[in-house]
Amino acid sequence: MSGQSVSSNPTVDPYEYLQIIHNMDGTITRNPNRYPNTSATPDHPDYPTTQVLSKDIPINQSKNTFVRIFIPRHTLDTFPNKKLPLLVYYHAGGFIHCSAASTIFHNFCANIVMELHVVIASIEYRLAPEHRLPAAYDDAVEALHWIKTTHDNWLRQYADFSNCYVMGSSSGGNIAYHAGLRVATEVDHLEPLMIKGLILHQPFFGGTQRTGSEMRLINDPRLPQSVCDLMWDLSLPIGVDHDHEYCNPTVRGGSELLDQIKLIGWKVLVTGCDGDPLVDRQIELAKMLEEKGVQVVGHFGVGDYHMVEVTEPSKAQALHVVLKRFIFS
Repeated sequence: MSGQSVSSNPTVDPYEYLQIIHNMDGTITRNPNRYPNTSATPDHPDYPTTQVLSKDIPINQSKNTFVRIFIPRHTLDTFPNKKLPLLVYYHAGGFIHCSAASTIFHNFCANIVMELHVVIASIEYRLAPEHRLPAAYDDAVEALHWIKTTHDNWLRQYADFSNCYVMGSSSGGNIAYHAGLRVATEVDHLEPLMIKGLILHQPFFGGTQRTGSEMRLINDPRLPQSVCDLMWDLSLPIGVDHDHEYCNPTVRGGSELLDQIKLIGWKVLVTGCDGDPLVDRQIELAKMLEEKGVQVVGHFGVGDYHMVEVTEPSKAQALHVVLKRFIFS
């Protein structure tokens, strides 16, 4: 840690950057064109060349949450009795933006399914500030319980419930981490769903003291520090600072629930790159997990930037290699 406090002054206007307006009632108005959506592509004559099929199923209609399920078409056509590893995925967006239907995350998931031959259940969760944390964690856990009891034919027929990984990107990686902590104490209640580990893809964490990478990249064009600060201010429970456990997983030595993750033998993958302002926090998290005795794999690249594999699909191949090694080894 650098010892620098959050009083450092970034120059980027976070509201302009995020294209949001903060309303008097605490809600925000989002630019509907910033993150376009893509419809699911079910097994239908209109999609004869689609290599990955997808469909949406409601989870909790009172919360407008749903799951978008992705399966490789070749499994449906050629290996109808073959079960594939299941990835439960939480999208990015700083807790305030995006959807499981957002085109960038639809394509990201579809490419993983195509390259790794897995099933993905991508979860739509409630956004802040209309629904501050822990609402997204609640939805994440509810989705896992929904999956274990679902009668959906795609999940029941093609997903190997005994080989499940919980994955998230950026803020979704934060959600995957906290959802994992919660369900680690109730693994018996998730059967037949058996989680083997967590995949934290460039996870989004923070704190009251600036790290070296945050100072070095304080006005990073992809993830300026002022934007991080605002997303945390809009997402955390009102009245807490950035050393709240939701934001800073290393505070007070880390959660006691990590002992349970060690006990049940989950492995944890943490990825990052040195062009990401969050990389020091990601490395710090991996070190803490290792010190706690958790089976952790850290993969930190040189260059690139936050969410590069999502925004530039051509650069996702290296991540696919890392995921294959982690899931199938």
